[in-house]
Amino acid sequence: MEKTHNNALNILKQIRSAGFTAYFAGGAVRDKLLGRTPKDYDIATNALPEQIEDLFPKTVAVGKAFGVIMVVQNGIETEVATFREDAGYQDGRRPDSVHFCGAEEDAKRRDFTINGMFYDPIADEVIDTIGGKADLKKKVIRAIGDPDRRFAEDHLRMLRAVRFAHTLGFSIDPSTRDAIQAHAADLAKISMERIENDFSRTLVESIRPGDALSELVELGLMEHIVPEILPMIGQEQPPEFHPEGDVFEHTVLMLNLMKNPNRPLAYTVLLHDVGKPDTAFMGEDRIRFHGHETLSATMAEEILRRLRLPVKEIRQIVTAVAGHMRFKDVQKMNRSTLRKLMGAETFDLELELHRIDCSGSHGLLENYEFLLEKAEEMANEPVLPEHWISGKDLRELGVEPGPHIGELLKKAYDAQLEGRFSDRAALLDWLKESI
Repeated sequence: MEKTHNNALNILKQIRSAGFTAYFAGGAVRDKLLGRTPKDYDIATNALPEQIEDLFPKTVAVGKAFGVIMVVQNGIETEVATFREDAGYQDGRRPDSVHFCGAEEDAKRRDFTINGMFYDPIADEVIDTIGGKADLKKKVIRAIGDPDRRFAEDHLRMLRAVRFAHTLGFSIDPSTRDAIQAHAADLAKISMERIENDFSRTLVESIRPGDALSELVELGLMEHIVPEILPMIGQEQPPEFHPEGDVFEHTVLMLNLMKNPNRPLAYTVLLHDVGKPDTAFMGEDRIRFHGHETLSATMAEEILRRLRLPVKEIRQIVTAVAGHMRFKDVQKMNRSTLRKLMGAETFDLELELHRIDCSGSHGLLENYEFLLEKAEEMANEPVLPEHWISGKDLRELGVEPGPHIGELLKKAYDAQLEGRFSDRAALLDWLKESI
């Protein structure tokens, strides 16, 4: 990050040396005051876009009409934006037009007070005209000016308010909160790509992601993100297995129990029981959810495709959701089945889901500990060795093409994994006799 800072500082100094005003802006200032290392640095200036383009040999006009130019130096992109006021937001995303202004007017059009400050690194001075420092001290997320206007300008700001609150450990100012509830339905006008980015970051970066999920529900935003979550609220579960409460409370608790989550884990936890409400029925002894893992996997795929997650991640999440009930039987599995389970690409994801699932319900971790022991035991042997027998081998033995080949290949691989034969030749002889 030091390289990114130094690069941005050099750009700022070049703008200053040409006679213009230039400050660091937004999140970098907020993070500096919080004692955090900024991930990137944005520069705000009174220089016009064309003047920035003249100053630097390599630029990208990412939003020139809105005063935004990307300056590329040393392979690093730094956003440089001209101070501006926005006029009208018909699409709830971009201003209809802008006109350039001074720093104080520019600050007023930004989203939240904690993001509306500037920093002069030369004078080591924070320029705060909207009360950002006070709100940082109070740990409050407050819209700048009229919150209704701020959220009408860009509907995604409502979701960003929740993300900032839960990643920083802040609360949302009551008037800002009221405005979010009043405008929540407008989130449906935002593209799923933009929603996914902020929602995923909320799940992955929040201090307690489950609490963030609860607040998204309370504010009325969740029904415009993943509405399939809402039926989980109030869906009872058998207390002997789930003393923590209903399916939603279970999911909230699990999200809060994640350690250093990534996006696949966060969505696997979020969606692993999403099919429970539709499969719930009262059995002879208790509420049951037969096949909920299969329906949850189907629903998860639909949800994740709608959110536009990468295909590889969708496959991993859906596989983990579909297989999460297998873990209750791991101590009963034969060696070949266990080795195939542990050798799967998604095993680490599934194992962590199992740990969190148990920790967020009955608290029994015997199967988790059993798998850790088996993983150590199998560490020096290939969990999934190459198949000794192929379909070509079976065809050469006279087996006709069809489903029977798949059944025989599975039978041969299970025998191989169980160590019943010393080598390929012995296994092939046994298959000849079986055929």
